[in-house]
Amino acid sequence: MTSVIVIGGGPAGVTAALRARELGAEVTLVERSRMGGTCTNDGCVPTRVLAKAARLLRDAQQQGDYGLEGPAPTLNFERLINRTQQVVYTIHEKKQLISHLEEAGARVLAGVGNAQFVDPHTLELADGQRLQADHFILCAGGRARRLDFPGEELALTHSDIWSLKNLPASVVVVGAAATGCQLASILAGFGSQVTVLEVGPRILGVEDEAVSQEVAAEFAGRGIDLLTGIQGIQSIVKTSAGLQVNFRLHDEAKALQAEAVILSTGWLGNLSNLNLPAAGVETNGRYVVVDDALRTSAAHIFAAGDITGRMMLVQSAGYEALLAAENAVLIGARRERHEIVPHGGFTDPEYASVGLTEAQARQRTDCVAAVVSYKELDRAVIDGHTVGLCKLIVSSETHRLLGAHVVGEQALEIIHLVAAGMLTEMWVEQLAELEIAYPTFTAAVGIAARRIVNELGVRPLTPEWRALKRLPAEWEHGQIEK
Repeated sequence: MTSVIVIGGGPAGVTAALRARELGAEVTLVERSRMGGTCTNDGCVPTRVLAKAARLLRDAQQQGDYGLEGPAPTLNFERLINRTQQVVYTIHEKKQLISHLEEAGARVLAGVGNAQFVDPHTLELADGQRLQADHFILCAGGRARRLDFPGEELALTHSDIWSLKNLPASVVVVGAAATGCQLASILAGFGSQVTVLEVGPRILGVEDEAVSQEVAAEFAGRGIDLLTGIQGIQSIVKTSAGLQVNFRLHDEAKALQAEAVILSTGWLGNLSNLNLPAAGVETNGRYVVVDDALRTSAAHIFAAGDITGRMMLVQSAGYEALLAAENAVLIGARRERHEIVPHGGFTDPEYASVGLTEAQARQRTDCVAAVVSYKELDRAVIDGHTVGLCKLIVSSETHRLLGAHVVGEQALEIIHLVAAGMLTEMWVEQLAELEIAYPTFTAAVGIAARRIVNELGVRPLTPEWRALKRLPAEWEHGQIEK
């Protein structure tokens, strides 16, 4: 029987261990501390609790519009932090990861401290115990990157939020990717004065430009100061007023005062304690180097999840873990392809994306894009949340879906409709014919699809109808010819 040791008890590690057992391997999972990984313990799960509280505060501002009377709620920050820990505990109780793994026949060694390789087939635990296996799957996850400048130890990362006793009145968030924007949005929703510093030309730089612009406009409208194109942080200095962040912008020295500074400047693989050179595993300094079969430079060792640095999302970690386990146990070569990965952030407004951005699509092929404003959605008017947009991108040649980008209420739920359509190679004509429930935010996808069908000339229209500057929104179906 093939033996496999999985290092790490997060989403990738648990998935890899279970899949390896399904395939008949003898499996041991080693976790240095608490099962569940970053996402469950101090990432996605507790952050979503904070986002929920921010949304409740926001929605309470509408209560008078809907005939609701009574005082507006106020935030008890300490109780909210306690709530995040209660939810984390509940998620652990729900998942019962150790019991689940053991019932499947895997051996679990959790809370054993750091493990390191002593040779290519031997792993040593903190207590000196040594484990050997035919194959290994590295799923040790990642950690927040800290920058090297004077005073960086005065800054927090997302992992430190849960130790705060009080809501800081003012915050500087360094970094405007997904995590930085989520924290900025949440803290501003709680009432903190938030400034975001970003070295790139725009926030959410990997997203479609429409997403970046829409979220930035709403952030600015809600009082979040956005400073993009900065030339790095020079230092953080403790002052009588709190902390002073010194940085450069347009070749000029600048300074900001705040009660707290949060670094959200990237995510590194957990490499340092594994002694990977002893196993012959190559790294690039930040992540484990793997090929498209998720095999490392050591033929019997695979890696999945954040430690690879490829697509650092929970859903992607699970996908990679399945492939790594199958390739390890079956000696296969299934290739990893992160092409259809719905993702986004619980900012306010929410954003979500799947597939190509419009810029990427136009570099590859001829395409058509349609943008539907949330102002056109009856559901958005009903709910009083008309901020947002839905962009759909379609190949002009094949009429297949290439990507979609949504900003606004329920964006992360909506995007999965397009993701499913992409996976099944749906034509835009089919999406345009789909009878989407009314009134919903998801109707934006159907409207965008019908507009693209019109632009592609698939649906016959009179010249007068084509000359209309604005098509009707939710009931302009008509009969589509294929």
